[in-house]
Amino acid sequence: MPALIRALRPQEWIKNLLVFAGLLFSGKFDQTAQVADATIAFAAFCAIASAGYLFNDLRDREHDAAHPEKRRRPIASGAVSTGTATIAALVLAAGAIAVSLVAVDPEVAGLVALYGVTTVAYSLLLKRIVIVDVMTIGFLFILRVVAGAVAVESQASEYLLVCTGMLALFLGFTKRRQEAIEEEVEGNETRPVLEHYSIPFLDQMVSMVTAAAIISYVIYAVNSPLIGSEMLATAPAVVYGVFRYLYLIYDRGDTRSTAAILSQDPGMIVAGIAWVATAVAMLYLFN
Repeated sequence: MPALIRALRPQEWIKNLLVFAGLLFSGKFDQTAQVADATIAFAAFCAIASAGYLFNDLRDREHDAAHPEKRRRPIASGAVSTGTATIAALVLAAGAIAVSLVAVDPEVAGLVALYGVTTVAYSLLLKRIVIVDVMTIGFLFILRVVAGAVAVESQASEYLLVCTGMLALFLGFTKRRQEAIEEEVEGNETRPVLEHYSIPFLDQMVSMVTAAAIISYVIYAVNSPLIGSEMLATAPAVVYGVFRYLYLIYDRGDTRSTAAILSQDPGMIVAGIAWVATAVAMLYLFN
C-alpha cells in the first residue's frame, strides 16, 4: 500500500488547487454548497491525475528501469505490480468521473474525462512532440480552472485562462530546461523529446512566457470581474513568485520537481500565502 500511494504521486496534487480559482475569484468562498462542490471537483482531479501517473509509469516502466533516478519509482522497481497499477488506474479514473457526475455537474464530469483522455494521449504520443508537449501541459492547467468555475456555477475570466496557460507554459519550459541540463551534465536520457530542445531555445521560450505570464496576470488584475483594478494588489506576490522560481532554476540550479519547489521552498510558500491572503482581503474584506 505505501508503494502504491507513492505511485499515485500525491505531492503533485498541489497543481489541482487551481480548481479553487473559480471559487475564490467568484466571491463564493463563503458559500458552503459551492465550497463543497469545488472540493469534490478537486478530489476528482486528484484521482484522475493519479490514474494518469499510473498509466504513464506503466507505459514507461522499461525506460524508467534504466534511468538512475526513475528506476526507484514503484512500478519501475517492481514494488507495485503492473496488474495492481492497472486496476488502481481504472478504479481511480472511473471513480473520478462518477463522483463528479453524481455529486457536482455533468459538465464537470465531462471536463474530468477530457483531462483523462488528454493525459493518456500525452503519455502515448504528445509528450514526444516538441513544443506540443508543453502546450498540452498548459491545456491541462486550463481545464482545472474551467472545471472549478463550472463546479461553482461561475465563468472563468478569459484573462484568467490566458494567464493560467502562460503560467503553465512557464512551468513547462523551465522543467524542460532542468531536464536538459541534467542530461547534459550527467549524460542520462531523461525523456526522448529533449533531443529536439536546446538550452538556448529553452531560454528564449522561458523569457517569452515569463513576460507573457506577468503581463496577462496584470491585465486580469486590472479587469477583475468583481472588484476591478483593486485586484492589482495581488500582483507583487505573483511577480515575486515568478522571479523566485527563476532564481532557483537558473542561479541555484534547483533540480527538484515543480511540485517540490512550490511546496517546499520557503520563498515560494511565502509568495503563495501572500497571494492568497491579499486576494481574500481584496475580494471579501475590503469589497
